[in-house]
Amino acid sequence: MMVSLAELRAERPGIFADGCPTRTVLDHVMGKWGVLVLVALSEGTLRWGELRRAVDGISEKMLASTLRTLDADGLVARLAHPEVPPRVEYSLTPRGRDLMQRVLPLMEWIADNADDMLSPAAASTPRA
Repeated sequence: MMVSLAELRAERPGIFADGCPTRTVLDHVMGKWGVLVLVALSEGTLRWGELRRAVDGISEKMLASTLRTLDADGLVARLAHPEVPPRVEYSLTPRGRDLMQRVLPLMEWIADNADDMLSPAAASTPRA
């Protein structure tokens, strides 16, 4: 069921306003690295190295920061196994899986349309 922004604002006055927690969550989830980490984890549990390879171009520092943020938000679970050498696995929490059911259709739409939208012909076409 599609809900309009007007309906959301009627139910939750102040939603998406400056200082609203929705802005912080949007930044965490839809930022460049957050969404890519979440998409990678939607395929299943990954270890650090697997996750770093899955999210091409992310630095170790940014991956660590992104995972800490998503863990604190309750979207990603970190499981450290008491072994030598240490083995740490990352997976989506139930909340993270629920979120990705909504985000993956958007990612599919982007994948289907990005080439056409960014082609030289599309850039020279006036937009309505």
